[in-house]
Amino acid sequence: MTTSPQLLPEIPVNDEFNDMLGSSAAQRALDYYLKENVSAPVAPAALFAIDPGLSQEEALVHTSDLLRSAAATAYESANSHQGNQRDLAFSVVYLIDMAKAMVERSLQAPAAQANG
Repeated sequence: MTTSPQLLPEIPVNDEFNDMLGSSAAQRALDYYLKENVSAPVAPAALFAIDPGLSQEEALVHTSDLLRSAAATAYESANSHQGNQRDLAFSVVYLIDMAKAMVERSLQAPAAQANG
């Protein structure tokens, strides 16, 4: 006597489960329930890193340059808008200019102390 093979029902693919496989939340949950020693969290890759040997003065000079670029961008954006959008963009320019003035003042302080 020969029996016919029974076909198993097709199991639907669960994309939501597959998406969670690499998530840090899923890893923490598995660590909590299944492991005695919890694995260390994976640090996200940095898009921008600062040289640890960078002096405070060099950092402030670079910050001043970044603020000048940000102010120019905000100013150009303000020129292309009307009404409240323009006012808002010019307020950003003003805030950036104030921050730049503070950075430049902090750059002048060491020079004044060295001469005094």
